[in-house]
Amino acid sequence: MTAPAMTIERRDGGLMAACFTAMASPCEVLVASSDEPLVRELGSLAAQEAWRIERKYSRYRDDSVIAAIQRAAGRQIELDAESAGLIEFAAQCFEISDGLFDITSGVLRRAWKFDGSDRVPSAETVRALLPLVGFDKLRWQSPYLTVPPGMELDLGGIGKEYAVDRAHDLLHGRSAVPFLVNFGGDLRADRAAPHGAWQIGVERPDSEREAIMILQLERGALTTSGDSRRFLLREGRRYGHILDPRTGWPVVGAPRSVTVAGSSCTEAGLLSTLALLHGAEARAFLEEQGVRYWVVD
Repeated sequence: MTAPAMTIERRDGGLMAACFTAMASPCEVLVASSDEPLVRELGSLAAQEAWRIERKYSRYRDDSVIAAIQRAAGRQIELDAESAGLIEFAAQCFEISDGLFDITSGVLRRAWKFDGSDRVPSAETVRALLPLVGFDKLRWQSPYLTVPPGMELDLGGIGKEYAVDRAHDLLHGRSAVPFLVNFGGDLRADRAAPHGAWQIGVERPDSEREAIMILQLERGALTTSGDSRRFLLREGRRYGHILDPRTGWPVVGAPRSVTVAGSSCTEAGLLSTLALLHGAEARAFLEEQGVRYWVVD
């Protein structure tokens, strides 16, 4: 297997970028420095951490923690401290969202293939999967977890944001140079660059790298959740990929994208995802949270 690669690019404004791919996303670390060895060191730290987390929690690998949990199938398994922390966070998300945020809902992809086609599953197909959805069906007492046979865990809803925060913290402890970590549009800035705030483009839905707005970020995190590239279209109706785990069907009336600012990427990512899960009530939900947000319909 070819080893993952990282490239170094010079950018405008005296910035340099360490670029790589992880978690099926283009990733970069922007550094306010022309010191290439430093940029390469910081980029390598971020990339290695992203690849580590991907290896550990990917549902596509046989040697991941997720695979080990699936193989246990009804038997209790003891998790390491990091994994237990993520499951505990997922448990809290499930509770505070009244079941809207559910890491067991990935099993619904057996019915839904959001490939731009018109293949909408039958109500019977979706209904048959619902007994396999529900975090409250797991037996969880940290660090011990039992997943009933047939159920699955998918940490994709929190993994990338967690990786951003981990990479940010590693780099913050290594260098005083301002930097920004960007993993597939989920990002976190350490501090403002010498030329001022970081300029963050929010993509126009259904476009390729066309910004509908430019945001200025000095420090903290921004995440964007949306359904631009994963959907079904049948008889003029668009089915976005944001599924309500309680019904198994796409959320109705959700905005095309939601961008949220937060102190951490994990926090912002949770809120942007929950906003979409609230459908037509996304704005009202975000107003209740008292956070800064931007919505594209």
